[in-house]
Amino acid sequence: MRRRAASTATSRLSLGPLPRVSCHGAGGPTDRRFRRVAHDLSALAGARPPPRRLTAAEPLCEISTPEYCSLPDLRRLRTVQRWRSLDEVPADWGRCVLTIGVFDGVHRGHAQLISRAVKSAAARGVPAVLMTFDPHPMEVVRPGSHPAQLTTLTRRAELAEELGVDVFCVMPFTHEFMKLTPARYVHDLLVERLHVVEVVVGDNFTFGKKATGTVETMRELGKRFGFEVDGVTLLAEHAVTFSSTYIRACVDAGDMAAAAEALGRPHRVEGVVVHGDGRGKQLGFPTANVAPPMHAAIPADGVYAGWFTVLGPGPTIGTVTPGERAMAAISVGTNPTFSGRARTVEAYVLDGEADLYGQHVAVDFVEHIRGQRKFESVEELVECMGRDVETARKILIAVDAG
Repeated sequence: MRRRAASTATSRLSLGPLPRVSCHGAGGPTDRRFRRVAHDLSALAGARPPPRRLTAAEPLCEISTPEYCSLPDLRRLRTVQRWRSLDEVPADWGRCVLTIGVFDGVHRGHAQLISRAVKSAAARGVPAVLMTFDPHPMEVVRPGSHPAQLTTLTRRAELAEELGVDVFCVMPFTHEFMKLTPARYVHDLLVERLHVVEVVVGDNFTFGKKATGTVETMRELGKRFGFEVDGVTLLAEHAVTFSSTYIRACVDAGDMAAAAEALGRPHRVEGVVVHGDGRGKQLGFPTANVAPPMHAAIPADGVYAGWFTVLGPGPTIGTVTPGERAMAAISVGTNPTFSGRARTVEAYVLDGEADLYGQHVAVDFVEHIRGQRKFESVEELVECMGRDVETARKILIAVDAG
């Protein structure tokens, strides 16, 4: 069969900029456990059949995969796709394995869920589809209650792709969508549009109008419409169930070690470098003032050791190369020594020098160093900043070596 390229569809949702970046490039390293999961799932998803015609889907990124094994009637996709709604499902779409959820953070519990879907899809020889929502359902159900966001949609897609999904589908969560009964939800979306052969969800999953649908409801509807349902028990360790809510609480408290334990990697804040007061440069510690997107989950005020990465391809900027992480000391807070009021995220790149204004960057928080303090003098502040930088360096060297 001749390989046919997918056409590019223009975004019709107001999702903000979604830069096209490599799944494994500027994202910064995950820890060993998360890498092992991704490696195992990549192996499972390695045998993929000739691509199907995808005239309405936009490639999120190109991923090289091994040639296909001699398995019967495989329908896996060679290129990971991004759909902006179910209107972009190809006319000749076959069966698929679907997993559904907000997946904010794509934490270790989510990774387990996605693993099951990818493994089942590989065994059945069909694509694995991940369906998520935008905006967050809570913002539609109760306006103004949008929870802090652990990952942007773009980052969510990158992490899901590392775990082996074939399609990342963003469903617009509207008032009309919210009013679908469980039966209509399943019939109209899962059966008529996606042709699911199996649905993989967490055992606390709810869906449909007023969240009246449960996993058991899904199973009953699956029997009626001819698909299976796998309700996965939520991942827990040390009597703690890993959830986005739990991780948000860790981030809010500045407990980056606990957040990383649940995420499987350091917590990340992305944003664009903007002009600040320029005070860091005057003090001998020029910082990148990172403006995060609305609703981003920002750690508690204080100083942290972390990694700084300029996202996306591009030439080297000063001593900073896009896609390569650099050690950083990160300050979150209001600069009380100077009676500041605006809460900022500022990163000092260790041993680096670059004009980063306008760059889209990522800050990965590794460890909390100290809380925010108001100093009696500028000299005392500068002395403490020097100690913070060296503490951050020691922490990050140890992490890199470990």
